[in-house]
Amino acid sequence: MRAIDDAPLDVACQLGIIGPGLDPALLERALPRLAEAGFRRVVLPRIAPDHPVDVTRIRGLLADSGLAPIGMAGQTPDADVGSSDADARRRGLALLRHALETTERLGGDQLNGVPYGPYGKADQPPGPGAFERAASAAGTVADEAHERGITMTFEVLNRYETAMVNTAAQAVEFIAASGSRHLRIHLDAFHMSIEEPGIPAAIRTALPHLAYVELGQSGRGALGDGVIDMEATIAAVLDEGYDGRWGIEAFTRSLLPAPVADRLAIWREPYADGLALAEDAQRVIRNGWAHSSAGRRALREQRAADAREGAAAGLSVR
Repeated sequence: MRAIDDAPLDVACQLGIIGPGLDPALLERALPRLAEAGFRRVVLPRIAPDHPVDVTRIRGLLADSGLAPIGMAGQTPDADVGSSDADARRRGLALLRHALETTERLGGDQLNGVPYGPYGKADQPPGPGAFERAASAAGTVADEAHERGITMTFEVLNRYETAMVNTAAQAVEFIAASGSRHLRIHLDAFHMSIEEPGIPAAIRTALPHLAYVELGQSGRGALGDGVIDMEATIAAVLDEGYDGRWGIEAFTRSLLPAPVADRLAIWREPYADGLALAEDAQRVIRNGWAHSSAGRRALREQRAADAREGAAAGLSVR
């Protein structure tokens, strides 16, 4: 079964699975285990300008573990690139640029997040022109990111968290409105299971612009514990031709800052041990890959190679 154990997928772990913030003690404990489990990257929480962190130390801890960082962008009600208020737009653009600069300082080459506006408990549609304003700003920063060797993505969220971009088709429209050739799409199985008629169709729609596929289960817990058949989903995404980066995401209330848990409506404790969840997620991912066309082909080739080695060993004994 070596082919299954060596699934060649580039997978990131959202650090919010493990615990809140960027506490160095937490990172020292968690990063080596994530690397040993097979992760190549970690997604960092959003770093606000008024809550600076020790970038040098965090970058060193990441380098020591062999993991690369993915930054996170976001907006607030008074710093929103889609706002009709010019000052709010200016502050929103500054937040995006701060996220870009921090990602660069940490040594990352990817910036994820929700750059088009605040999220959580959406209760009204975007105002006139908000979509276009947000897209233009995101496109501007995506182009600046590209010049620094960083890919900027935006996550498509469900209707309860945002009214701006809910589907892969809307995400493609957002890119067209941005005017950028470098802005990329981030799709999440959790959100797709709410908004899309089917995950493979959503992947197909976004594929020319797709740079990140995140695996989040229906109950926000372990990948193998929910209504989404995650192994089948992984295989289907691969069979649609996606060959980019992956991520895993889960949330439990006790490991999140209370304001974040409230905004995401995380009221329960789907799991207690984030590192154990992350390690088990790699098992689910390997199995999903093994059921894809590429995985099945690799397994056949491995079995054939093993048979040839066995035959050669038998002849040498004789």
